[in-house]
Amino acid sequence: MKKIRFGIIGCGLMGKEFVGAVGRGSHLVEPCAKPEIIAVCDTNPASLEWFCDRVSTIRYTYNDYKELLANDEIDAVYCAVPHVLHGQIYVDIIESGKHFMGEKPFGMDMKQNKKILDAIARHPESVVRCASEFPFYPACQKLIEYIKEGKTGRILEVKAGFCHSSDMNPQKPINWKRMINMNGEYGCMGDLGIHAEHIPFRLGWIPENVCAKLSKYITERPDGKGGLAKCETWDNATLICDTKDADGNKFPITFEMKRMQPGATNEWYIEVYGMDMSLKFSTSDPNAFFFTEAMGEEQAWCRVIVGNKPQFKTATGAIFEFGFADAILQMWASFMYEIEGKDVEFGCFTPDETLISHKLHTAALKSEKEKAIVVL
Repeated sequence: MKKIRFGIIGCGLMGKEFVGAVGRGSHLVEPCAKPEIIAVCDTNPASLEWFCDRVSTIRYTYNDYKELLANDEIDAVYCAVPHVLHGQIYVDIIESGKHFMGEKPFGMDMKQNKKILDAIARHPESVVRCASEFPFYPACQKLIEYIKEGKTGRILEVKAGFCHSSDMNPQKPINWKRMINMNGEYGCMGDLGIHAEHIPFRLGWIPENVCAKLSKYITERPDGKGGLAKCETWDNATLICDTKDADGNKFPITFEMKRMQPGATNEWYIEVYGMDMSLKFSTSDPNAFFFTEAMGEEQAWCRVIVGNKPQFKTATGAIFEFGFADAILQMWASFMYEIEGKDVEFGCFTPDETLISHKLHTAALKSEKEKAIVVL
C-alpha cells in the first residue's frame, strides 16, 4: 500500500485529531494511500512531546516550519495555525510543492486568500484542500443524495449554520480568536463560516448578495494575568442572501455562525425546504436525517436512522453510531483519494470555494457597516 509521508505544522487540537485518524486508517475497507506522520513542527516543546510520545513514525521535530518544508522525505503537510499566519505559512507550504491540507479560513482576509490562491495556481501538481469534516456524516450524505436526485422539487429556502455555546461564560479567558490582529475582522465568520458553507457552495448555491447581522456581546474577558482584555471580534453572525438553483430560480439562503448560541455545544446543521420534499440534518441527532412526506395539503416530518454507512466504507458495522472522529477519518480518506487522483462523490472544501467564502465575509462586513444589502 502506498504511503504519503506527512509533516504537521501546528501541534494543537486538530493535529491530534489527525493522529487519531491515521491510527484508525486500517478501518477503511477500500485500499487507498496511507498517511504516515514523520515530522512535526511547533514552537511549544510540550506540544511536540505529546506527538512524539504517541506517534512512533515521527523521525523529525522542528521549531521552524521552513526546516520541515525543506525535508524532501515529506510528501504532504497539514497545517493548523492562527489565521494571521496563513498568508505566509500557507504560501510557503504550497511553494514547496507538497500536497497540503489547511484549516479555515485560508487566509485572514481577501488579500491573504489571493496570495494563497496565486501560489496554488503556480503549483497545479499539488492537491490543496481546506479541512471541513461535518458533511461526511452518512446521514448528511444521504440528504445530499436526495438533493442531487431532485427530490426536493423547486427549492423554497435553505438554512445552514455552525453554532457553539462555549463563549456564553463571560469568565472564559480571552484567546487569539477575539483579537483582530490575530483572527482578522471576520471574527466568528472566519472561524465557523466555511463549515456552514461547504454543502451549499458544493451544490452550486452561490450567494449573490448579503444582508448581514453581526453581533458583539462580550466586550471584555479575563486576560489570564488578573486583568481584563478587550474582545474585538464578532461573536455571532447571521447572513441572509439570495441565490439561484440550476434552473435560475431565486431563493433565500441563510448562514448562521455563532459562538454564543445557548444550548448548542457544537451544532452543525443544514435545512433545505422544497415544494416536493424538505430535508434537514443536525449533528445534534447525528445518525439520522429528516424529510417531509406529503399528505395532501399537509406534510409530516419523517426521521430516518442511516447508521454507519459512510462514503468510504469501514470495518465498523452499519448498525453502530457514527461520530465526530469518524467524520474526521472520512475527510482524510477523501483527501488521500484526491492525492491519488481518484474521483470522490463528495470531497473536501476546495481553494476556489474559500474564495467564495472570503467574498461573502468581506461583503458581510460592508453590509454591517453600511446597514445595507451588499452585492457580491
